[in-house]
Amino acid sequence: MNTNKIKVATFNLFQFCEPNFSFYSKKEKFTIKDWEEKKLWIKNQILDLDAHIIGFQEVFSQKELEVLVKECGFKEFIVADMPLLDEQTKTYKTTTVAMASKFPITNIEKLKTKDNFSFAREPIKAKIIINNKNLNIYVAHLKSNRLNEFEYKFTKNSNFEEKIEKLKISQKNSYSKSLNQRINEVKHLHFDIKNSDTPAILLCDLNDKEFSITIEALCNHRFYNKDLKKDEFVLFDTYNLAPKKIYNPHPELKEIKRTPTSYFVGYGNTLDFIFVSKELKNSVTSYKVFDKHLEKNRNGSLKTSDHAQVLCEIEI
Repeated sequence: MNTNKIKVATFNLFQFCEPNFSFYSKKEKFTIKDWEEKKLWIKNQILDLDAHIIGFQEVFSQKELEVLVKECGFKEFIVADMPLLDEQTKTYKTTTVAMASKFPITNIEKLKTKDNFSFAREPIKAKIIINNKNLNIYVAHLKSNRLNEFEYKFTKNSNFEEKIEKLKISQKNSYSKSLNQRINEVKHLHFDIKNSDTPAILLCDLNDKEFSITIEALCNHRFYNKDLKKDEFVLFDTYNLAPKKIYNPHPELKEIKRTPTSYFVGYGNTLDFIFVSKELKNSVTSYKVFDKHLEKNRNGSLKTSDHAQVLCEIEI
């Protein structure tokens, strides 16, 4: 396939688990009717996205998803791990990520880890070739704060030093094991991408917010090199790189607001991101959030998703 631009997307499927199995607890499972409705919605959403590459999160039923994406025109489908299944109760205890591509995948590599560290969900690292150029595609789903542990919140006005100081307080007082796990996960992603000469795209459910310390640890090498006095970014949020389409029903409001990808207690957050390495920093031509289902129901539905999908177009 020859193209000067590729479209990539990240898509949290929200408990993609066929009715023969349960997820997390035995009582959590789909009826056949609801499952078929969910698959149809996902299929239509994939066709609307019209992406060349999609990274998926919350995948239990991998074979079912492979069939679905190939019906939508994808040639390649890969996973990095298998979900943990309680055979006796037919209940999945863990979930996985997956990736579908219309381009040939030339190599799949397991991320190297240190000190017996393991990801909450094993990420994907896959190499594709577009127009004779190598490109590394990562798909990740970072550790969530499922237990609602205390974590500091930051805004666009929070500076790097404040974030580092509050992280130290958090770690000293053991506020959040989830945050520590997330920081370790992005550390491994950061160095894997930094130490490679191949341009990279990361499709992920970050399970953390736009101005978080997690993003600093993922994107900013200053987080690891205390001698650096200025930011040194390895990855960039494509939202900040893409041209903005201004839609403002209230002309007196000058600020362009980012469309949330998830809601909690009615409050919108961006949890789903597409990041690119510095080689692609000036190549992002568009960014779009697909959230019509959340406009109808901010909590989402098991028959759709509780996340919006993010699509980004990049010149190669």
